Amino acid sequence: MDAPIPSGAAASLKGLPSRPSAPTFSSPSAAIDAESFAAAADGILAAINSVIDGKEDAARLVLTVLLAEGHVLLEDVPGVGKTLLAKTLARSIDCAVSRIQFTPDLLPSDVTGVSIYNQDSHRFEFRQGPVFANVVIADEINRASAKTQSALLECMEEHQVTVDGGTHRLSAPFMVVATQNPIEMEGTYPLPEAQRDRFMAKLSLGYPDARSEVDMLDHHQAGSPLDSITPVVGIREASAMIARVRDIYVSAAVKEYTVALGRATREHPDLRLGASPRALLQLLRAAKAYAALQGRDFVLPDDIARLADSVLAHRLLLQRKAAGTGINASAVIASVIASVAVPRTAAPERLRR
Repeated sequence: MDAPIPSGAAASLKGLPSRPSAPTFSSPSAAIDAESFAAAADGILAAINSVIDGKEDAARLVLTVLLAEGHVLLEDVPGVGKTLLAKTLARSIDCAVSRIQFTPDLLPSDVTGVSIYNQDSHRFEFRQGPVFANVVIADEINRASAKTQSALLECMEEHQVTVDGGTHRLSAPFMVVATQNPIEMEGTYPLPEAQRDRFMAKLSLGYPDARSEVDMLDHHQAGSPLDSITPVVGIREASAMIARVRDIYVSAAVKEYTVALGRATREHPDLRLGASPRALLQLLRAAKAYAALQGRDFVLPDDIARLADSVLAHRLLLQRKAAGTGINASAVIASVIASVAVPRTAAPERLRR
């Protein structure tokens, strides 16, 4: 079972959380204390849950990816709230936000920016594209061509843009929240393995349960709850939360367990492509953020196992014979977790702050 979430900002489906008091720290990269971290995290989750009914686990996973400095791919049928979830997360943080509607005629320069000749100065000047933001919403990413999709590769991995031989750094923190529909495949360009591997996690929202759907009908009649969302934390608080996650302790046994899971996927007979080293690194980063949200400053093997499907499944490729029998990547990961021995380690001494 998950550890109880530390109490912080109040969460309510009818009333949005008040913004927690900003912590004091010497620089944007300085970590904050546990109490301020919990209050800020609770406030962000409450804001998301006030808009997206019945998807608390999805909200926690998206926040986990943000704090782990990763990117998330939301894949599901139309109308279940993928874009709304991305926009709510973006609005809960007082930072630069942009949205890119991916279409077949979208060019790479429409994403990254372009150099324009200035007749007054007789020089080319770089005009930043929408990717220069803290949270970038890439809506229906698989509708753009592979050439345009590849424009995001450097941005997502190296947090920079190279145009006409010049390198331009992106703002920190930087997160891409991409959406795509698995149903409307006509006129789409499926994400290649290299592109999917850049996403820390893939999430499917699914349909809400009956009670949540009734609540949705009640809360969305007068207008979108998104209109009343106000920032819960600023960019400095968000950076401080990320800095705290970086300091979460990971024992050698947990690292060995993570590697064992990854190697088991590479040797699994039903897979022709297992987890990459980047996938294991991102799994560990996500586990650190998840542990912090649970009020711990150390990672447990259970954190790794709980996040393995979300972080690894979209990176795995099944053997054609296995795919024909109905086996999917999630089933393979479940079998791998069941076969790899879980290390028994005592909880370490809590980190000194």
